[in-house]
Amino acid sequence: MSKNFDVVVIGGGPGGYIAAIRAAQLGFNTACIDEWKNQKGGPAPGGTCTNVGCIPSKALLQSSEHYEHASHGFAEHGIEVKGLGLNLEKMLGRKNTVVKQNNDGILYLFKKNKVAFFHGRGSFVKGDANGYEIKVAGAAEETITAKHVIVATGSNARALPGAEFDEKLILSNTGALAISEVPKKLGVIGAGVIGLEMGSVWRRLGAEVTVLEALPTFLGAVDEQIAKEAHKLLTKQGLAVNLGVKIGAIKTGKNSVSVEYTDAKGEAHTGEFDKLIISIGRTPNTIGLNAEGVGLKLDERGFIAVDGDCKTNLPNVWAVGDVVRGPMLAHKAEEEGVAVAERIAGQHGHVNFNTIPWVIYTSPEIAWVGKTEQQLKAEGVQYKAGTFPFLANGRARALGDTSGMVKFLADAKTDEILGVHIVGPMASELISEAVVAMEFRASSEDIARICHAHPSLSEATKEAALAVDKRALNF
Repeated sequence: MSKNFDVVVIGGGPGGYIAAIRAAQLGFNTACIDEWKNQKGGPAPGGTCTNVGCIPSKALLQSSEHYEHASHGFAEHGIEVKGLGLNLEKMLGRKNTVVKQNNDGILYLFKKNKVAFFHGRGSFVKGDANGYEIKVAGAAEETITAKHVIVATGSNARALPGAEFDEKLILSNTGALAISEVPKKLGVIGAGVIGLEMGSVWRRLGAEVTVLEALPTFLGAVDEQIAKEAHKLLTKQGLAVNLGVKIGAIKTGKNSVSVEYTDAKGEAHTGEFDKLIISIGRTPNTIGLNAEGVGLKLDERGFIAVDGDCKTNLPNVWAVGDVVRGPMLAHKAEEEGVAVAERIAGQHGHVNFNTIPWVIYTSPEIAWVGKTEQQLKAEGVQYKAGTFPFLANGRARALGDTSGMVKFLADAKTDEILGVHIVGPMASELISEAVVAMEFRASSEDIARICHAHPSLSEATKEAALAVDKRALNF
């Protein structure tokens, strides 16, 4: 006998599990279907983000940063470390524990909010405006029905043609998080978020890392001044970043991978690596959803087609997160999930794409919100800019991490903040002030007039805002 629900969410990643919880909070009889499994075959909700993305990568970034501090940075603080060793198995074990804690936390939240959880792959059987039949293919197959369906099936790593992932030598983000021995030479194709973060992890632990990027510019989506500073700092650390590269044949041996490529000057090279991480973007995951069976429309790139409210072409079917247009960010998915649940309830869910923050968790971190300087120039917007280096920030000096800067961009006439860009310590935390300010359409003068604690890294934000009017106090 079928189980009936008001709302069924297919996918338990950040967009899906949050949508399910919010729908339940709003009084809907809600279910969430998710097929991720832990090492013992049990449920592991949280999607790519929790299992092989945001959470485990941050765990390894933190561990590897501690290792680098112990091996290179502690001496400056008068802390002498002798006989430093690396227990990679334990480091990976800690990462797995952090992942499981998050999996279990989501299962607890489902129970707390009375969300029915189904462990398996969800797919459409049939349906119309009166309701949809959803098959759950798990340990035991069953069918449930829903008045509303929210598709939150996420994305998959994009493979290079002729170099499919085996997760042993040629790695996606999944394999990059589970290398059992530090490779002597590591190749990374793609200088995006995943490539730089994973390259940073294994460089800190002792690998010689070569990054191959097809684009001629480094981090083209980032403000150019910030990107140049980040490139300088990351290459100084030892990341070999090659831009304007054209990838040729990729061949695997018994224990190595060779990559033929031409550099920006057209010169041919062959890179020999113990492991190769391919991070060239992600593709929407609609595999097994049976979208075609119910007429769910996909766009030309394979994403589920939605309007500005995340409505699909089918009545009462919605889609959020990586499987739809927009930035592939966990927090964007969460906001869309909340907004859709509220729209189903007749409320006015809101997602402002202009104030979604971006973060790259390298060291230094890179974070930004709003427009870049090159975007403002291209759009013909008159603006003012202000920057402040962490070198002149007292807390950064005390931390021993003075790399990078904060940059403000404000409208030349109204002084409204148009963008904030940070490369430096704790940029991921500092950017939140800018997001709040922009959401309330604050001016740079507003931030400049707000009292910031001393000494704190946030003072660099205030000083950059002051610098827009050329009146920074500490630089």
